[in-house]
Amino acid sequence: MEFPKILLDKISYYLIERSEKIAIAETVTSGFLQLAFSQMPDAEEFFSGGITTFSNDEKIRQFGLDAEESTVANFVSEEITEQMAISVSEKFGTEWAISTTGYAVPVAESEYEIFAYYSIAYRGEVILSDKIELHPLTKAIDAQNYFAECILSGLRCELKRNLLQVSI
Repeated sequence: MEFPKILLDKISYYLIERSEKIAIAETVTSGFLQLAFSQMPDAEEFFSGGITTFSNDEKIRQFGLDAEESTVANFVSEEITEQMAISVSEKFGTEWAISTTGYAVPVAESEYEIFAYYSIAYRGEVILSDKIELHPLTKAIDAQNYFAECILSGLRCELKRNLLQVSI
């Protein structure tokens, strides 16, 4: 799996420039984001690690999600990703965090749609949450790759914007 080199290089540069770290919480992207971070230059300087979960019990245990609230949305919602981002950031002690949840294949629970929610947190606050939707005939691996690239692009924009705000 290859990710756009320029995108990986920019993210690496921004995080190193600020001496800040990042952690990842994934479900729908199945480790694609962690794979991308492992391919970045000098990743050991800023990538603290990540957690990939699929079972709802593990999502509750790893991220402290409320079982009753989460069950209503089948553990897939913008609110869930926001909680996951804050939790993984706290767990790893990082300034930045990314989280994902969603469906890479069309199933009844997703109303036969393919989509991902993601959140980016900075210093304990969610600064970006969004939903990515794909055609229901998209292959799962292509969906996961697309989700990962979109999320990385969003992170690059937030890192750049945040860096500019701090510089001013």
